[in-house]
Amino acid sequence: MRLRVVHATDYEYEQPVTTSYHELRVTPRDGDAQVRLSHHVEITPLPDALTVRTDFFANRTHYFSLHQPHRSLRIVATSEVQLEGRRQLPLATRSRGWEEARGRIASDRRPEILDAYSFAFDSSYVRAATGLRDYALGSFPPGRPLLEAVRDLTRRIHEDFTYDPSATQISTPLAEVLRNRRGVCQDFAHLQIGCLRSLGLPGRYVSGYMMTKPPPGRSRLVGADASHAWASAFCPDVGWVDFDPANDVVPSDNHVTMAYGRDFGDVTPVRGVIHGGGRHVLRVSVDVADVQGR
Repeated sequence: MRLRVVHATDYEYEQPVTTSYHELRVTPRDGDAQVRLSHHVEITPLPDALTVRTDFFANRTHYFSLHQPHRSLRIVATSEVQLEGRRQLPLATRSRGWEEARGRIASDRRPEILDAYSFAFDSSYVRAATGLRDYALGSFPPGRPLLEAVRDLTRRIHEDFTYDPSATQISTPLAEVLRNRRGVCQDFAHLQIGCLRSLGLPGRYVSGYMMTKPPPGRSRLVGADASHAWASAFCPDVGWVDFDPANDVVPSDNHVTMAYGRDFGDVTPVRGVIHGGGRHVLRVSVDVADVQGR
């Protein structure tokens, strides 16, 4: 499947901004089951300086600065990707038991295992807690194959938690999400990662997009899609496998991967520091369309 993604971010400032510095992670990753065919970022007003490089997690990142007064900022990222079939789970029950996998990850010194092991520890938004461990153990009885257990955890989060955009903010603690059992895709990804880490297993945060489908008989609304997030678990001899607890699915050709990190703080699409501006209004529009099927 070939998808086009248009991610538009608009800031309107109450007062002029004299200087601003920003970083963007709005470029689809390239590799595995996803091939980046094209990508372009348009910034208005034009930046005084712009550089592009990869961050610690190999996410392509734009850094730019503006040094002329401005009352608005518009960033439009347009990309096309080819999705060729992500790893499914036909052999989930044959993956090694989760305790054995945990021991292997903690002791193996090969680079790919060491890299995965770095995702088994606390991060700013995800900290191991007894409540997370207790919840996770409902899917991780002794000896259960790792990927089968993670798939079951994905199902339980989807069933036990209510999607509610008004229930949380970016700063809402994970303990509060667990207690109230409400949140959005970011919260559910953090929750699944926290459950994995509470058991000593690596959990990785994935930011991206998911193409939505209109109800039967209704036209597709351009710009009605949104940024999405899900989690990824590491299994020795298999690698990283993605799970989407907000939708109870293993991500498919409808999911476009933008960035990896320990949590949302590592993959924020747009952030920066400004001087001046006063209050501001932020508008974000995302459109994901099947180029071949249009």
